[in-house]
Amino acid sequence: MAESQTTWLSQESFDRLSAELRDLETRGREEVAERIEAARSEGDLRENGGYQAAREEQSKMEGRIVELQYLLRHAQVGEGDVDTSKVGPGVVVTAEINGKEQKFLLGSRQAAADLNINVYPEAAPLGASIMGATVGEERSYKAPNGKDISVKILGLEALR
Repeated sequence: MAESQTTWLSQESFDRLSAELRDLETRGREEVAERIEAARSEGDLRENGGYQAAREEQSKMEGRIVELQYLLRHAQVGEGDVDTSKVGPGVVVTAEINGKEQKFLLGSRQAAADLNINVYPEAAPLGASIMGATVGEERSYKAPNGKDISVKILGLEALR
């Protein structure tokens, strides 16, 4: 993670992710350590599937801990104070994209983990092209396949 990137999170999302981090750092680590120790006591570690599985689980969990620590350290927490006069992080955008109406959140997937809404990061081609746009404004971006995609902003609202 070379450069710091701020992620918008609602207070609810921040609290949920903080609780997940605390759980992984305490109970999660203890449980995995117990499984590793139990598997280790079975003998030869080279052919011990339980040991290998527990170590893999530990590795994935430690990766998630690092991800959550980074995310929470660089989070911008906001509830109701999102500027909906223009496209920005934490704004739910209704847009016409290549002739089809879509509604999505501009921000982090973590911010809308419990919601049924598509999320596009600010750094993605779509997100970057519409940052700062206002209702009625038309923009375009180049898709990964090289095609130009037109976007018209139809509405902006705060995430509820």
